[in-house]
Amino acid sequence: MQGHFVMKNNEANKIEVLERLKRKEIKQSQAAELLGISARQVRRTLKKYELEGAKGLIHKGRGKQSNRKISQETIDKTIKIISKKYRDFGPTLAHEKLIEDHKLKLSLSTVRSQMVSVGLWKSKKRRVAHVHQLRERRSCFGEMIQLDGSPHDWFEGRGDKCNLNVSVDDATSIFSFRFSKVETTQDYFRLVEEYFNQYGLPLAFYVDKHSIFRVNTPVNLDLRKPTKDKYEGLTQFGRAMAELGIELIFANTPQAKGRVERVNQTLQDRLVKEMRLDNISSIKEANKFLPKFIKKFNKRFSAKPKSKINMHRKLDKSIDLSKILCIKETRVVSKNLTLQYNNTIFQIKTKRSAYTLRKTTVTICERHDGTTTIWDSRGKPLDYTTIKKLPSTKATNSKLLNNKMDAILVKQAKNNFKKRNPWESDFDELTNDNYYYKPIGAV
Repeated sequence: MQGHFVMKNNEANKIEVLERLKRKEIKQSQAAELLGISARQVRRTLKKYELEGAKGLIHKGRGKQSNRKISQETIDKTIKIISKKYRDFGPTLAHEKLIEDHKLKLSLSTVRSQMVSVGLWKSKKRRVAHVHQLRERRSCFGEMIQLDGSPHDWFEGRGDKCNLNVSVDDATSIFSFRFSKVETTQDYFRLVEEYFNQYGLPLAFYVDKHSIFRVNTPVNLDLRKPTKDKYEGLTQFGRAMAELGIELIFANTPQAKGRVERVNQTLQDRLVKEMRLDNISSIKEANKFLPKFIKKFNKRFSAKPKSKINMHRKLDKSIDLSKILCIKETRVVSKNLTLQYNNTIFQIKTKRSAYTLRKTTVTICERHDGTTTIWDSRGKPLDYTTIKKLPSTKATNSKLLNNKMDAILVKQAKNNFKKRNPWESDFDELTNDNYYYKPIGAV
């Protein structure tokens, strides 16, 4: 004890070494080695010790307020902003928003400690992690891309629940994503087309066993009747990737696609809150917002690949993505030059003799933007007109079931509203805040 100061262990050790030096039991070089300082610093320390005693070894700033201490005014301002705008944000994301939007350059540890002190954040207990064998990243950009869909309440009740399709490069963690109503083949076509136009064609996609990517029901092939279709047994997505020379690799478990699964969790936290701040409540608004968010997200989370080699293949003029990234089906043209696809009857229009097209096989291509083209056996486009729309009898998978049921309920609600309020003409102007679905006859 020196005055009201308590000496630390390293300071007490200094006294012992300096006393031995004063008694000339050791040399300055030995004292410097024992204290971990230079011989010149030993001389200065010894001089101070001889003049002031043990008190001279205690740091002069001990017990005083640091000159670098953040002012209470800044702390109060920070807590007020977080309480008002970022109450449910984690410390890391709140820290980023304070720097970006409010120019408050506080350390992450300061933001975390202040949020904990006022009850805005509670440290989470670490769960016992299930140990999975780690897989090393691929070395090159464009070797393997992970794909996945993430259904979630992305708009926190401000809009309908929807899906986010996500792609992640395994080597660099460069991300791209796009919103859609549900997880469908056409939405994946739109996502990968944007990716191809930006980066090129990767070597492989790493996907789960969803029916979009592979046929999960056994296909009964009659080996006695060989088929001319080399893409037999593939889904539409699988066929498109085969045409482009991109391999599909299927994961056995969600944990195997850990990188894209983890980014889904991150997006369900960060992206949801970013869209809340911008008051985004629809898929159209969200997709318009995404390019700016993706640029910032990639800058924050992407990594440098081990190799500088880019494995993407460039799109050349021989590759027409509009003819590949589409739903392709074949039909036989009838005697009166009609065919049926997707509950619609198409009438072929031609200036040449009708006999040349009768009973011929044509290919229908339906794009993700809703456009439909028809090609003859020589790969030339055919003009057509739609003459009749038939009731839908197409089977619905589990991903689309809830979406279709919601559409049925909305349709019935419109009819019920018009029957109860014949003087009202436009149901669509009503919002969910002032109208809810009530079956006919309900009280």
